[in-house]
Amino acid sequence: MRRLQKTEQADRQEMASLEDKVYLGAHSVTDGESTVQNGVPFVDLVLARDNLNLAFKRVRRNKGAAGIDGMTIEQLSEYIYKHRDELLESLRNETYYPKPVKRVEIPKPDGSTRKLGIPTVIDRMVQQAVVQVLSPIYEQVFSDNSYGFRPGRSAHDAIKKVTSLYNQGYHYVVDLDLKAYFDTVNHDLLMNFVQQQIQDPWLLHLIRRFLTSGVMNGQLFQKTTTGTPQGGNLSPLLANIYLNELDKLLTSRGHQFVRYADDCNIYVKSKRTGERVLRNSTKFLENSLKVTVNRKKTTVGSPLRLKFLGFTLGVDRNGAHPRPHGIAKQRVKQSLKVMTGRSRSISWQQLMKEIRQKMRGWLQYYGIGKLKKFIQRLDQWLRSRIRQLIWKRWKKLKTRYRQLMKMGMTAEQAKTNANTRKGYWRTAHSKTMCYTYTNEKLERLGLINMSKTLQLIQNT
Repeated sequence: MRRLQKTEQADRQEMASLEDKVYLGAHSVTDGESTVQNGVPFVDLVLARDNLNLAFKRVRRNKGAAGIDGMTIEQLSEYIYKHRDELLESLRNETYYPKPVKRVEIPKPDGSTRKLGIPTVIDRMVQQAVVQVLSPIYEQVFSDNSYGFRPGRSAHDAIKKVTSLYNQGYHYVVDLDLKAYFDTVNHDLLMNFVQQQIQDPWLLHLIRRFLTSGVMNGQLFQKTTTGTPQGGNLSPLLANIYLNELDKLLTSRGHQFVRYADDCNIYVKSKRTGERVLRNSTKFLENSLKVTVNRKKTTVGSPLRLKFLGFTLGVDRNGAHPRPHGIAKQRVKQSLKVMTGRSRSISWQQLMKEIRQKMRGWLQYYGIGKLKKFIQRLDQWLRSRIRQLIWKRWKKLKTRYRQLMKMGMTAEQAKTNANTRKGYWRTAHSKTMCYTYTNEKLERLGLINMSKTLQLIQNT
């Protein structure tokens, strides 16, 4: 919530200067459902000056890669200044056609890849303008149990809800996994769901064009008959609209559930109930929503073992509490291991910066859980990795001798320790390195103290 408030404040502070540079619309309107009820056409809401300027600013702040036209964020302002009237006219008279999205694939931790679609910066701005108009409307109909890609809600809120449900006696979870959800959304069903709240032909046509704009996979154009490509500004909202039908079904049947985008967990009090709910939910998802349930990953189990948004639950005398799942711990340790690999040729300053950026983000996310002991162990392990790297970089005997002398050893001590036959890892744990490169000295060199950082995060 604090981040959302800061974002809104920043938007207001920069609005005046932005409007002077990029005067997009002809007039401004008041956002919200009341303007729709009062009969303001959606074309005027989307193309309102304030709405388009805010969309421009948010796209610029989010940065991101160029689409298939090669236009960068930095070039967007100049383009709009020159082609403002032309862009607005094409949108208003429905001659605006979005360009195909650029297909990119990013590796996933399990070895597979995730397909992303990168729209052009102009299309991203238009999509964002549409989202800003539709979001207040759909926020009134979305379920309170949905947390993904919604203003004022976060993964932390979802995890707190999960913890609360376990403490209420819901000790079994139906963990639903949808296979390639964003790529398999049925366009006709989605548009029908959108029309439950929006009947404006202009806006419906625009949304349909974004859905069917196609994909450029290298030099090959592919039609898009299904899916809402991840990477677009409009995709998260449309994905929530689609799965809101599942939310309504679960709510009508009195189920307790938490959904974050396509990750949905349904909480029950017995395994038998969970298996029945799983069968019914799978039937609805596959028959009514035309998406595929991944039966290999979908299961009924305990929240103390299963992973949800990177977390699992632990239990002590005070009840349940969140903690990072074992897989999340393994992955962060593996990332640090790669960063501190002995074969990397990288400056100390850059290495320390990479580690700080990685771990501050990781601790900010997982800091709501209990992980003090894990971080203490990780701190010790990382310091040993750094000491090992230091020793490795002192390749020659004379370099080790000279450096140990600088660290306060006598000539005899430096000579003895420089000639050690111990391996790198064993030397990193020896008195030679632990006494010369103390924890405090490593911090002065820029190494993050994760235990202190975690304490600061949890105390704020």
